[in-house]
Formats: sequence, C-alpha cells, structure tokens
Amino acid sequence: MCGIVGIVPRAPGDPRELEAAVRRMATAIVHRGPDDEGFHISPDVALGVRRLSIIDVAGGHQPIATEDGNRLIVFNGEIYNYREIRRELESAGQVFRTRSDTEVALRAWHAWGEAGLERLEGMYGLALWDGPSRTLLLARDPIGQKSIYTAETTLGLAFASEIKALLALGLLPRELDLEGMGHYMSMRYLPGAHTFFRGISKLPASGRLRVHREHREAFRGWARRYQPKWQGSESELLDALDGLLRSVVREHLMSEVPLGAFLSGGIDSSLVVAYAATEQDGPLSTFSIGVDDASQSELPWARKVAERYRTRHREEIVEPDLAGLAPRMVLAMEEPVDPLAAGVFVVSRVAAEEVTVCLGGDGGDELFAGYDRYLGQRLAEVYATLPPSLRRRVLRPLLRLVPDSFGYNSVAARLRWLDRMAEKRGFERYAESAAFLRFPHEMKRALFTEEAWKRVGAHPSEELLRSYFEDGRAEAFVDRMLYADSATRLADHQCPILDKMSMAHSLEVRSPFLDRRVVDFAARIPARWQMKRGRIKYVTRRLAERYLPRELVYRRKQGFGFPLAHWIRGELRGLFDRVVEESHLVEAGIFRREEMRRLLAEHVEGALDHNYRLWMLFNLELFHRLAIEETPLTEVEAWVEATRR
Repeated sequence: MCGIVGIVPRAPGDPRELEAAVRRMATAIVHRGPDDEGFHISPDVALGVRRLSIIDVAGGHQPIATEDGNRLIVFNGEIYNYREIRRELESAGQVFRTRSDTEVALRAWHAWGEAGLERLEGMYGLALWDGPSRTLLLARDPIGQKSIYTAETTLGLAFASEIKALLALGLLPRELDLEGMGHYMSMRYLPGAHTFFRGISKLPASGRLRVHREHREAFRGWARRYQPKWQGSESELLDALDGLLRSVVREHLMSEVPLGAFLSGGIDSSLVVAYAATEQDGPLSTFSIGVDDASQSELPWARKVAERYRTRHREEIVEPDLAGLAPRMVLAMEEPVDPLAAGVFVVSRVAAEEVTVCLGGDGGDELFAGYDRYLGQRLAEVYATLPPSLRRRVLRPLLRLVPDSFGYNSVAARLRWLDRMAEKRGFERYAESAAFLRFPHEMKRALFTEEAWKRVGAHPSEELLRSYFEDGRAEAFVDRMLYADSATRLADHQCPILDKMSMAHSLEVRSPFLDRRVVDFAARIPARWQMKRGRIKYVTRRLAERYLPRELVYRRKQGFGFPLAHWIRGELRGLFDRVVEESHLVEAGIFRREEMRRLLAEHVEGALDHNYRLWMLFNLELFHRLAIEETPLTEVEAWVEATRR
C-alpha cells in the first residue's frame, strides 16, 4: 500500500522544478507510506511514491523500471494473483529482479500491453510511463478500491492518490465545485469524476487515462455483466461460492508484516474471519469496537465468532466523540464524512497499534442484496397497487400520525418512505429512494440561494444513476439496483471511506468480497435467489450457516451506529445552533439561513427526523472552513468544542 504522485509537463520541463514539486506532493501523503520514498525525474515526467512496505519489504523499492529503463511504474495497492502471473511471465523468459507484486504489474504491461492490466486481480491505482512514446498511463482497479485524482496545472497534468497532494503544489485555486457539492447532498457521495474542488477530477472505477504532451485519452476497462446466470442447483452454487471465497481469502492473507481482520459481528466480516482463521498457521488477530449501548453494539456477536475460531481477539468499548472527530476525518477524507466513517476510523486506529494489514467484509451488502431498501422496493410495488385515492386521502394522513422515534430505521421513517416510493415507478422509484434521507431535488432548491441554484439546479442528481440502471448490463430490477449501487455508492462512497480512514493510520485494509472474481460470481446469481423467501442476503446467509451460529446468521441487521438524531436534540443542540447561525456557506451566498433554521427546528421539536441532512450541513461547514478557507485544524476543533463547554 502506498501513495503515488506525478506530473507530465506539456513541454520538456526543468527537472529541478519538477522534482521540488513532486517531493512536496509526496510529503503531503506521507501517512500513506511512512516506510520509504522514491522518485524518477526527467524533463518529460516526474514520478514519486510513498511506500508502506508489505510485500518484498527489503527489495520492493519504487519506482521500478525495466532493464533498459524505458518503462517505469509507481504503484499503490496489492495484486493478489501476482504469483500466478509471475510464473507465466518467467516461463516466457521474463527475468525478475524483485519479489514484489509491483514488478509483476510492470512486466505484465510490458509483455501484454494494456491487456496485461486486465489480468490483475487486486486493488490498485498505478501509473505506467512509456519512455519511447513519452506517454503515461493511469489506471484504477475495477471496483474502485484505490483512487487517482488529476488536475491540469501550469506545470502540466498532475496526478495523486489523494487531493491534498495536488493542493500541495500551490497551483490550484481552492474553489468549491457547486455541481459536485449538489450531487453529494442528494447521493451522499461524489459520483463519477466529481470532487469538491473545481479543476480537480477523479478517475472512475476501472478508469484509464492515457496522458501525452499534446493530448489526453480517457477510457474504461472491465465492467461487470449480469449474464449468463448460474444454471446449476442452489446447493451447487453455494459450494462454488464457498470454494471461491476460501481461495480469494487465502490470497488476501499474503503479507510479510503482521496481519489481522476487522470483526464487526455481522455476517460478512464474520465469514471472512471464518475463512482466514482456518487458513492461518497460528491464531488470527481480530479487532472489534462497540459503544456502551446494547442496542447499538455488536460486540457480543463478534465475541461469539472470535471464540469459535480461537482468534487473538481485541475489543474495545469506545465513546467516540463523533462531532469532535469530524474535523480530523474531513481532512483525511478530503470531503464531508458520513457517520459510518467514524467506525472505520476508530477501529483502524486500534488495529494499527498491532498490525499493518487487516481484512474486512466490505462489499457484501452491495453484491448480495444485503440492504433493507432492496426488499423495500418490492413492498413499494405491492403498496402502489392500492388505489391512489385510498393511499393519498386515507392512508397518508394516518401514516403521518405515527410518531418518529428518532431511532435507526424507525417505523415512522419506513412508512413515510413507503408512501413516497408508491408514487414512483421503475428507475424513478429507485433514484428517489437513493436521495430520500438526504436532499432530494426540491429540498435542495429550498436550501440553495437563487444564484447558487443556477449552478446546481440544472443537474438533477438522481439522473446520474440512470446510465447504470438502464445500460442493458442487468435485466431484473434487483440486478439493476445492485449494479447501480456497486458502480456508484460502493465505488464512490464506501471504498474511499475504507481507504482514507484506514490509511490515515497507515493501515492497509483488504476486502475479499470486492475481489473481481467474487463480483463476477455475484452477478451470475439468479435474481430470484437474491431475496428468496422474502429475506435479504439470502445466498450469503445460506453459505454462512456452514460456518457461523444460526442466531447470528438470521438476526436483524444492525451495524455500528450512533444515536445521532437524539444527540442533535440534546448534547449537540448548541453545536448545530451555531452551525446554522455562523454558517460560512450562508455568508458565501450558497445556502439560505432560514431553510437551515427550519430543518433544525423541525428536528428539535420532534416533527421530522432530519439527522442525516443536519449532519451533512455540519460537515459541509467543516469542509468549507478546513479545505476552502484553509482554517487550521486546531481552530476548527476549538470552534466545535466551544459549543459544549
């Protein structure tokens, strides 16, 4: 795991100037690679890397070049099938000088061209320089586990694993991209190439960018398909998935440094631990965190799994100050943070005290239909068959009488969701549900000022999902949802959170469920089995019966959470009052203060639960102060803390 940076000038550059620039960039992301650094400087390209040494600790120094020095690579990530590819290349006469997976990626490209990249199974962001053609190729892994950001500057095209490295050049204005910000407020992630900064883009998952002095060429690599479907029996499918996951987890265990696993107590991380523990020679180290609230903590379930597989288990009751942590997390994320990021941030900090690599269960819900909203779409379809007059004139007033408990996935919130979704059909229902808890188009219109809305309103965020939902790769409705979710919110939300929250502590996290082979397998599962018998995550649950206690497998989905809705009405009330009354986004002419006041008042008075929206507004305020205005972290932290004295 590393951080990579580089510049391709539009004309031969001054090597001293280029070297100074890429060194500043690399220093900005030293947390991604505290063990080593390396650079390649020429008038045509400048490359840099910060390395977290995991494979070939002694010999894997980067950049790595071919014998003639014409081709070079800087690499961030892991290639899990590198041994297999290496054997094939060696049999064809290639001679390796290191034992690293980075050199395998270089030589696969050298031998087979860009087709060689399609054979890499892993997570990566990489840059390959071809000296004779003076061309740089940037590539991001198929699922989007590792990021690459780019910007055109006066020095040329610059790229980096994190935005802070690009900003370290001092050549880019710190201006909000209002279109990207508007999409975030509906989707809670930045879709496609968007970032929060004007002039800075990100390479999409499976994206490629060919960079030459005179031109740039963007294109895509692999994309999943949902045909053909599995033709065998259900038991045969479970056996095949069992064997595949065991093989993939075995590959993910490769490491020359201490390795462990996150263990949340949910099905996915527990399955990963079950496979990993039986593949390890000694006890597997596992890490769990929980809160001092039985309704929010999964520690008892994690403990059951740890005891069954005799792991070296460490668990901690944490009382994370979610609001107090937020400024530091925003700096690490380079965008506003979701509350779920706090769980990753804290457990990574705990695990990094003992290991350098952790396995996790991320991706299982998006691939194997693990969210309530997938089943909710079926319920909405049934509810929509009732006469509209009955729903709108009789049932809707009754539903509104149900008081909100302000708890996770409350009955009142689910009933309001059902009522709203029954008004939509097909793609519109799916897209509306994606923005339901955040800011749908009409709610954004009320929040943004007239001037700001001119730059936001012309781009309805929900429409960004249509290209995935209707591109023909998936036919069944559930497959379309899974494809759109995995191509957007998984790649642009969950993967960046996992990467940046863990790398903030110099910890590498690997996700076996996000291996391309598992993703391809999941796409072949017949749609009728994804939620068979009215149960989400049906296939994974059936597989988990082989390894986990039945009561864990079939308990209600919980997740690591915080009673944020109650905190905003209580101990965080003063902070959120201050966010509204001292908003720099209002002063910048972006938001309307009266609408922010209305949302907070409705929440505090118990009329409607707006906790997701209010958390977004708080984080947007933090981001603006930290990233756009460059207010020192200590000053922003003091501002947050001052409201609770």
